[in-house]
Amino acid sequence: MIEAAGVTWRYGADPVIDDVSVTARPGRVLGLIGPNGSGKTTLLRLLYGALRSATGTVTVDGDTLTGLAPREAARRLAVVVQENGGETALTVAEMVLLGRGPHLGTFQRTGPADHEIAARCLDRVGASHLGARAFAGLSGGERQRVLIARALAQQATHLLLDEPTNHLDIRYQHEILRLVRGLGTCAVVVLHDLNLAARYCDDLILLGRGGVVAAGSTGDVLDPAVLEPVYGIGIRRLELEGALHLLFHPLEERVA
Repeated sequence: MIEAAGVTWRYGADPVIDDVSVTARPGRVLGLIGPNGSGKTTLLRLLYGALRSATGTVTVDGDTLTGLAPREAARRLAVVVQENGGETALTVAEMVLLGRGPHLGTFQRTGPADHEIAARCLDRVGASHLGARAFAGLSGGERQRVLIARALAQQATHLLLDEPTNHLDIRYQHEILRLVRGLGTCAVVVLHDLNLAARYCDDLILLGRGGVVAAGSTGDVLDPAVLEPVYGIGIRRLELEGALHLLFHPLEERVA
């Protein structure tokens, strides 16, 4: 479980995240949604310690995040962020093996078991055929799958992902999120696509104006009456074959 209580982050005088509290529960996928600039990525960074709030606390399974040694934190938290890695000379297989670092002793080299885990993780994201390729030469979508494989190789108990479907075609958007949901770990995912959030998230936090607008089960948060004022667009909610779908349309122009 990841819990944040009263965390805040400012860029200059403007609060991006203002006194926000979050609970990500074991075995569930928590989605962070909201319009551009609402603080989704900033909140995610606070949850894994890339940013440190001047207020409040972040705990992982009851332990304060700032009190965890880096190796222990890496055993608990695996993170996939938006990065390109374009300058690296590593192959794909070598990149995924980096995920085994938290499980190795000082100066210990990876062994056959680590290579087997890395190969299995590449297979899970549909990238086994890329193992010998240079990571820097991959497309954006291929890189994203490899970075997710690296996070899986880390075998952490919590997984945090910043827009993991970015650069992916429709097939892999669904395959990656289905994989994340099927891991059974505590996962926190930043998503722009509300229909993907509807399908793969158990819980949602809707951010806007520096704070939490709504939090709860996916079905409760994805209410047009809640979403429309935040996104500024008309929303119609449908349920087809047991799945929730959102349709979008411009808000009617108001006569002055």
